[in-house]
Amino acid sequence: MTHPATLRIARRRGKMNTSRRGRAWSVLLDGINVGSIVNEQTLDLSMEPGRHTLRLRSTRYLLSPEQSFDAFDDQTLGYVCEPRSLSPIIFTRWLVWLLISMVNHNLWISLQPDDNLSVDPTYESARTRSITPSHSRADETAPPAAAVLVHDTRAAPVAHVAAAGSTTEFALEVKDLSKRFGERTAFSEVSFNVGYGEVFGFLGPNGAGKTTTVRTLGTLIAPTSGSALVAGIPLSPENGVEIRQRIAIMPESPGLYLRLSVAENLKYFAGLYGLHHAEKRIDDALAAVNLLDRASDLCGGLSKGLRQRVGLARTLLSDPAIMFLDEPTAGLDPVASLEVHNLIIGLRQKGVTIFLTTHRLDEAEKLCDRVAIMNTKLRTVGRPSELRDQLFSRSLVVRTLATLRDPKELFSRIPAIDDWRVDDSGAYVLTVSDPKVAAPEIARALVGDGADILFIGESQHSLEDVYLELIADDVQVRRS
Repeated sequence: MTHPATLRIARRRGKMNTSRRGRAWSVLLDGINVGSIVNEQTLDLSMEPGRHTLRLRSTRYLLSPEQSFDAFDDQTLGYVCEPRSLSPIIFTRWLVWLLISMVNHNLWISLQPDDNLSVDPTYESARTRSITPSHSRADETAPPAAAVLVHDTRAAPVAHVAAAGSTTEFALEVKDLSKRFGERTAFSEVSFNVGYGEVFGFLGPNGAGKTTTVRTLGTLIAPTSGSALVAGIPLSPENGVEIRQRIAIMPESPGLYLRLSVAENLKYFAGLYGLHHAEKRIDDALAAVNLLDRASDLCGGLSKGLRQRVGLARTLLSDPAIMFLDEPTAGLDPVASLEVHNLIIGLRQKGVTIFLTTHRLDEAEKLCDRVAIMNTKLRTVGRPSELRDQLFSRSLVVRTLATLRDPKELFSRIPAIDDWRVDDSGAYVLTVSDPKVAAPEIARALVGDGADILFIGESQHSLEDVYLELIADDVQVRRS
């Protein structure tokens, strides 16, 4: 069994670079963008033992020399990088420098091994945090690859690297976030946390502010007030690019190019993500949604359900740490919906955080670790079972072959029963403090009274009951 190696990258400011933070450089491991790094920061990456290549990229043309290395079990390898440009002020000198750097990468970014970062096993950077997948490698003979990539025939590769400088244990931290459009409030003072690897359901009626919240956290619109951390990165305009590198958003309408094939669509979007030689990644994404056999079909000829699956495959291309899914099973038949559900469960097991917006409450109850119910303001957050216990008293349902002669007298003699009523089906609903204690007493009393018991069991409230209970008290439900 192999043990992951660690690649530690430190960025120095450079002699002529006076910017405190500096432009974020992309870190390319085996040709894949696995994170970014700014001045005076250190980034830890977990990877499988084997042969790897490393490169830093400032822009499309300004790259460091490529460094190839062998990683062994439990080994820590260190590299240090810094800008080498003299930052020429005159435009002509800058242009000449840029043209030369396209040929000689070493003129722009220096990248060299650093033994000081490699030899200290007790090193712990207070400014970095690394998150690695908790799965074991199924095929020990497969070609080595970075641990931030998972080559699997069922699921597309996923990312497990947190932001440099992040010390948060949550994938999302939202505090008092609000968004107003003029005098209209889309959502107000929303606060919640989402853990890494969690499926988090976001529920609410139309016009409750769900989509606006997703667009805000996805850096598509700026919040009016409040704060948030997305994948450990502060939500702000200057961090927009870095945040978008770590997330993926799938809207209800996938927005595909209908005159391109499925594979051509994914290849195009892979290029927008800056992923070169992404054929393997595209195949993995299509396999994850069972569309490998439709790769050459034009998207315009696909049903709505199949386009949804192509949209899901597209969100998998960039190895997102957080996936925002807006109604991912809309328009899908039950079999296709089940495949999407299994995909979401598989992604959660591999450490991907899923932020799921859905109107299907049964879907949320099946998939979500926790749910948030929102109607402009956040009404509640918790596990479905916890919300049921908070909102509803515990009760037992009793069905008998014939109507009881005097249920009031019978139930009043049982101390474990707090209250009772008859529902529309004729069953007796008994409010109790502890069903395990009350059920035997009730059964003995019924048998002693000559009743024939058909059923006795605890009443189960669904997530739909919780949802309706919470929003029923709203004075006005906004509608879009």
